[in-house]
Amino acid sequence: MLSVRIPEELEAKIETITKEKNISKSEVVKEALMLYIAKNEKSSYELGKNLFGKYGSGDGNLSKTYKLKIKEHIREKNTR
Repeated sequence: MLSVRIPEELEAKIETITKEKNISKSEVVKEALMLYIAKNEKSSYELGKNLFGKYGSGDGNLSKTYKLKIKEHIREKNTR
């Protein structure tokens, strides 16, 4: 259960909406809170962005050149 004090002006606006849409004040407030939370919720990326690449090699093209690096490694191993 939650109790909230709001200014009379805001309560009057909520009252107008309830009459226009024929819904309760609680429904108006719940919907407004859900929209507010959805707007301000952080994505999974935002929550972990400071961790991404934390232990990286500093070489930004490893995913593009991995086949070449494997071939070079095999060649080096075979020439020893």
